[in-house]
Amino acid sequence: MIKVKQFCFNPFAVSAFIISDSETAQAIAIDPGMLSSGEREEFDKYVSDNNLRLTQIVNTHLHLDHCFGDNYVHDKYGIPVAAHPDDAFLGKTISEQAARFGIRLTDGDGKVAIDINLKDGDTVDVGNYKLHVLHVPGHSPGSIALYSPDGAFLIAGDVLFRHSIGRTDLPGGNLNTLLDSIDKKIMVLPDDTKILPGHDSFTTVGDEKRYNPYLK
Repeated sequence: MIKVKQFCFNPFAVSAFIISDSETAQAIAIDPGMLSSGEREEFDKYVSDNNLRLTQIVNTHLHLDHCFGDNYVHDKYGIPVAAHPDDAFLGKTISEQAARFGIRLTDGDGKVAIDINLKDGDTVDVGNYKLHVLHVPGHSPGSIALYSPDGAFLIAGDVLFRHSIGRTDLPGGNLNTLLDSIDKKIMVLPDDTKILPGHDSFTTVGDEKRYNPYLK
């Protein structure tokens, strides 16, 4: 069985996830945005309590709130960071992004390097299951979503929210590109697909088709 654990971390209330296979206990961390020691302890406790073996970190994109904890998880568990290479420039500027919000990071957390480049059509293994990588630029150039046909869910990052869409006024953002990504990559999924965004509450593909004012 594929399992989804959702956390809410840091002042930006980012949704971080651990996706695991209950049979093999293999797992991946998605957007580990832990900023405080308490958040790191909460993350580690879940891993320990469930005897999970983390195999990699996957970032939906490299805005600061989604990768505050990347280097911590990378170093503690000895696992690589996977993301789309078009967001590599953002990974190099985490300190600068944080400074705009008055957040000071230690030198080791000021940059995030991509170890594994993900592209559209790739798959990410979670034990016996596979997550399908969808390149959905527009919020950032390298934004990706992760689709699980077995679990009927989509980890959407900041591309699509309940009755809303991601902002496009940050470096590399583009509204027309974002709308095209949503239309061609997400709205074609089954209506009952549960969408788990990077902030706030979940929704479904069918619900967004009916009620999202940006997609009319």
